[in-house]
Amino acid sequence: MLASLFRQTHLPFDGDDPPSAAPSPPIGAPSDIPADASAAAVAPPSPAVVEYVRHARARRYLLRVRVDGSVRVTIPRRGSKREAVRFVESHAAWIAERLRDAARVRTARRPPLPVEDVRALKRCAAETLPARLHALAERLGLTVNKVSIRDQRWRWGSCSRQAHICLNWRLIQMPDWVRDYVLIHELMHLRRMDHSPAFWRHVAVACPDYQRARTWLREHGQGLTED
Repeated sequence: MLASLFRQTHLPFDGDDPPSAAPSPPIGAPSDIPADASAAAVAPPSPAVVEYVRHARARRYLLRVRVDGSVRVTIPRRGSKREAVRFVESHAAWIAERLRDAARVRTARRPPLPVEDVRALKRCAAETLPARLHALAERLGLTVNKVSIRDQRWRWGSCSRQAHICLNWRLIQMPDWVRDYVLIHELMHLRRMDHSPAFWRHVAVACPDYQRARTWLREHGQGLTED
């Protein structure tokens, strides 16, 4: 979840790492080789709304399936729409599985919270999350310059190179051990601004039970996003 040269990294709602692939090298005419040559090209999943977005700092194609059933494809600076379409086709099975997950979430979604409850939760988040983040940072020998609590729809948190960490107020609704994983995840971006194997090794040392927390997020996290 998220290339090493991005100026900002984020933790999306989906607990699984989405498919990504580097663009094919531009040798002469645009390449006919799919972004993921090892995956068989099949018909794209349907129905699904696919949004193609070019990102100047992206280095890889990246897929996201949202809870509303739409699909977002990030095109890197040297990529092409044609290759992005092939990338989607090559991951049709993965997209179809995530679309089924999203449909289950929409079916099981809880009723919206009353406005008064949302306000109370946001106040609690503003009081609790920064203090907990700073405590974890101190324990891990890290320094956070700024903490913001936000109403984010597609992120649990983000971390900039300036050590500014943004957190979703909905984290306050999670079990403590899942919430701590999200905070530690963002703190580890102060050591590595990517989601490389080295990054995940840092996470595993700081939060040995992180895989269980990721499973919880995948199974329950999207149900917290509608208010």
